[in-house]
Amino acid sequence: MSINETKKNMGGADLIVYGKIFTSENDRIEEAFAVKDGKYVYVGDRKGAEAFIEDGKTEILDHSGKGLIMPSCGNGHAHYSMGYAMKSVGTILGANDDPDKFLKEILPAAVKKAREMGGTTIFGFGWDYMHFKDNMPTRQQLDEICSDIPIYFADEEGHKGLVNTLCLIKAGIMKEDGTVLRKEVRGGEIVMGADGTPTGFLKEQAGTFVRSFLDNDRLYTVETAKENMLKIQEQLLSEGYTMFIDGWGNYFYNDHFYQGARQMDDAGDMHFILGLSYEIESWMDIDLALDKADEARKYASTHVVPHWVKLFMDGTVEGGTGFVDPLYPDGHQGLVNWTEEETTDITRKVNEKGMSMHVHTMGNKAVNRAVSAFVNGGKDEMRNTIVHVRNVNDEDWKRMSEHNIYATAGMLWHNMQTGGSEVLKNIVPAGMEDKAYPIKSYFEHGVNVSSHSDYPALGGSPDDPFGIMEIAVTCVHPTVKGEPWWREEGVTREQALTALTIGCAKQMFIENERGSIREGKYADFLLVNKDVLSCPEDEIHTAKPVATYFEGKKVFSA
Repeated sequence: MSINETKKNMGGADLIVYGKIFTSENDRIEEAFAVKDGKYVYVGDRKGAEAFIEDGKTEILDHSGKGLIMPSCGNGHAHYSMGYAMKSVGTILGANDDPDKFLKEILPAAVKKAREMGGTTIFGFGWDYMHFKDNMPTRQQLDEICSDIPIYFADEEGHKGLVNTLCLIKAGIMKEDGTVLRKEVRGGEIVMGADGTPTGFLKEQAGTFVRSFLDNDRLYTVETAKENMLKIQEQLLSEGYTMFIDGWGNYFYNDHFYQGARQMDDAGDMHFILGLSYEIESWMDIDLALDKADEARKYASTHVVPHWVKLFMDGTVEGGTGFVDPLYPDGHQGLVNWTEEETTDITRKVNEKGMSMHVHTMGNKAVNRAVSAFVNGGKDEMRNTIVHVRNVNDEDWKRMSEHNIYATAGMLWHNMQTGGSEVLKNIVPAGMEDKAYPIKSYFEHGVNVSSHSDYPALGGSPDDPFGIMEIAVTCVHPTVKGEPWWREEGVTREQALTALTIGCAKQMFIENERGSIREGKYADFLLVNKDVLSCPEDEIHTAKPVATYFEGKKVFSA
């Protein structure tokens, strides 16, 4: 059908946009598109778009010479729900806060606030393990500040926790008289002191287990979730995101975030696509947890997609809890939560229910185990996904490609301070100190990759697409005093944008509707104040959206 015939059949366009347009369709560049009823009806040259202009109806927007026009971005794994919850119901530590300040200033202030508000939990987030490890606060020190309200403070990665005695008592770890009832939690570590009792320092799944006994329904209500959702949306749209998968929708062990999202969408106030993953811990009753994950799909709506089951296969390589080969320099192995047989069985059940897997993997053995489970128990069409992916064994690339296994990668972590590799030699397994977080290899092996920011983890890293893009291209970022790192894994600008746009849409099963600028798709796009395809590499991070459009409507303006 010709352009004029198309226009005759559908009438004039609501919006015409001119400029340099990166379509995310095989790196194609166009110069104009037309939008009607929230969708692209024409993508091509300027003359073709002019045929859709109708006097008095069509808005014309000319961005020529002002920067780049591109599809809006996606974030394949982030914790905006958790991050904003911390700000609203918890206390946030600064990146450089040390144990002394925590005990003398931060915790007392948090306790005072909780008492004034009648709180039943004192909750916090953000302490840095490297600052705390040599002088880790104990439960007894926390008890001196507050012993009648449970205290839980997570570290900046969310993989470790500091608690007082009451918190351990409520979780059945110990009795009031000091008797230890439980020394282990599968997939985690209850750190024990010289006296044979818990120190109050919890690692990995020991922390998630103890947190599940907090008064989570009062701590995080549906109303709090809805209030946070509006703040999350404001941040997303201002940075250029209109798609994201929340890495742990049931962080507070309830479905309040799901409820809040559905209510917000029903009210017509949601201007992005929200993917939700339901996390299952290795200490849970698996079949019961799977039923709950399945039940949470009742909150699905036009823009809310509860489709994923999330597992932690291991912890973090830098934190000493990654599942790795070879072993750590001191000979220990990290923490692993699931056997291959269990992961295979869970994958089979999840895929049979019509959901997909979303598995946290850091160490190369964690990646290998997840890939094996997807191959042996999964359905290739379900796009089972590994997340973060610090190290990959050579043989696993081929299996990922052949079995349609997806990856959502922390491209923003592909940089390091000068000298960082030397520091890591004493911390991580041999060979992993200067090779971590691959990017280019996904493209070379035909593996679909989406970008993630993991917000708010490692808060010093950029969350916005263009800060992430610069790291992916240059292997360094201005906020990190370093030199380009592992340049062999750097990508082209077009590849970085692909991971940020259509790559995320594919991960979310919405590539036929969003993620690129193509006729028939929803008009989700950005006007960027800089041409990130041609500006100096070290200026990419300065790019910002001038405007964000969702379904043809401007939902953010600088």
